[in-house]
Amino acid sequence: MDTVTPMNVIVDNIVEMNEYFADVAMGEGIAPLLVLVGTLMIVFSLGVFGILTLGAIGSLFSSSSS
Repeated sequence: MDTVTPMNVIVDNIVEMNEYFADVAMGEGIAPLLVLVGTLMIVFSLGVFGILTLGAIGSLFSSSSS
């Protein structure tokens, strides 16, 4: 089973990344604010591009008479 090892590495990296982000988010100074602002920017951009993608998919299946 060669596919099990890469999946274990990916899962381990995700767990380790979460630990690092938690350390930064609980840090001192402006670090928690920067993590929050970065998260909000990512969520906003994903939402905007998600809506644009849904609109593009919707326009593929809609009929325009003009």
